[in-house]
Amino acid sequence: YFLDKSDKYDSRDVERLQQDDKWVENYLIWRHDVVDDTLKMIDESFQWRKEYTVNDLSESVLPKWLFENGALFLHGYDKEGYKLFWFKVKHHTRDPKQQLDKKKLVAFWLEHYAKRDHGKPLTVVFDMAETGISHIDLDFVRFIVNCFTDYYPNFLTKIVIFEMPWIMNAAFKIVKGWLGPDAISMLKFTNKSDVQEYISGEYLPPHMGGTDSFKYSYPPLVDDDFQTPLCENGPITSEDEHESKEEIDADTKEAGELNEAQNLNQKKMNSIEQISKSEETDKTEVKPKNAKKALTTFKGPLLHISPAEELYFGSKETGEKKCLIVLTNVTKNVVAFKVRTTAPEKYRVKPSNSSCEPGTSLDIIVSLHGGFAASLQDRFLIMAAEMDQSSGAGVPELTQFWKEVPRTKVMEHRLRCHVIESSKPSSLTLKDNAFNIPAKTNEDLHIQLTHLLQINRRLEEQMNRCLWFQQLSVVVSLLSVTVAAFCFYLVYAQRS
Repeated sequence: YFLDKSDKYDSRDVERLQQDDKWVENYLIWRHDVVDDTLKMIDESFQWRKEYTVNDLSESVLPKWLFENGALFLHGYDKEGYKLFWFKVKHHTRDPKQQLDKKKLVAFWLEHYAKRDHGKPLTVVFDMAETGISHIDLDFVRFIVNCFTDYYPNFLTKIVIFEMPWIMNAAFKIVKGWLGPDAISMLKFTNKSDVQEYISGEYLPPHMGGTDSFKYSYPPLVDDDFQTPLCENGPITSEDEHESKEEIDADTKEAGELNEAQNLNQKKMNSIEQISKSEETDKTEVKPKNAKKALTTFKGPLLHISPAEELYFGSKETGEKKCLIVLTNVTKNVVAFKVRTTAPEKYRVKPSNSSCEPGTSLDIIVSLHGGFAASLQDRFLIMAAEMDQSSGAGVPELTQFWKEVPRTKVMEHRLRCHVIESSKPSSLTLKDNAFNIPAKTNEDLHIQLTHLLQINRRLEEQMNRCLWFQQLSVVVSLLSVTVAAFCFYLVYAQRS
């Protein structure tokens, strides 16, 4: 199927299709597992991707005014945790000369996000406040719709349309005709009174009834939630500014105890490796369909990062306030890194700006500050870049390094927060009062379960013996009573 049209495709897309099972799966899901329809969609989307040079779109190849306009950008999350793709309709005007560049801007944002978050679906928000007939551009709207229905499979969760003017009702009847039945069910027409059914107030601007003070500006590229002002070292408060030396020493001691606990846990793992070898073999031979989601380590070109996707914090009741991020340098050079967060008032990150020697691992402790609780909307960004061997690793050198390093040489990886309501054990979740206790592994739990089953069997055997002895005692007692009664009868008969 591909060979006949190989000149119409970008070879990078064909190579990715052969290697990325998740991408293939998304195409199949979006076309309800009908193979012919799926192939047709792949064919159309691949031709479109080459026509729009999607793999090569970047800030440098698009006009700067497109980004400065602020009509399209990513920011915030809906109530289901999906990223919001904003289309500020009032900033858009029809102009046939600019249409191709505007369409490429849409493709740039979608491709940028798809690569960054591995194809996690989006929620599109059409903010139509303060719009009129001059802003109606059905060709551009149709292009956006086609991106989700034909070019980016399984990439759309819903389309939230805010305060659509009555004059546009006829236009949107046409738009509905372009959408399939699945996409039509995703349309959500809202106003100020009901938009928070889908998006919480913290990610809605004031004119939509929310409290989000975010103001779009360019540069920098507004490609995530890590906007300025942003603190890289945790919360900036008077308490932190005057943090005592004892607190710093205590954190250092905790980190040392944590490393010791990890070493003990590693030894324990090695001692039971032979026991669990056969079980591990079985697990690797029969992998579940979504095995990729179960990985606990992100393998980047510079750093391996564990956990791969989520930091597990507890609710206020569970008391789990600290998490561990493990960075492993897989290069032959020193790698500088820094950690940023969307909620700097909540978290302390130590160290947040440092370097990692070649072939070594480094622990980062993320702790909640004061009485704050973790939120599902909180995010962490880990940035890393290789340093020259001659460069120093002190604070001044690192500061200068991050000013000069090209953006194309910076590896970025994002982690989200996961709040657990129960006391669910996690090998990368640290309780305030449990630094000396190694985290439980699956092998540990398996051994404990086996031990408990053996104890249970021994107790059952003992109970069975006790019951047998009890029954024997009853029989013997009855026989004794019978014999005694018979003897008394004989004595009585002889006397009479």
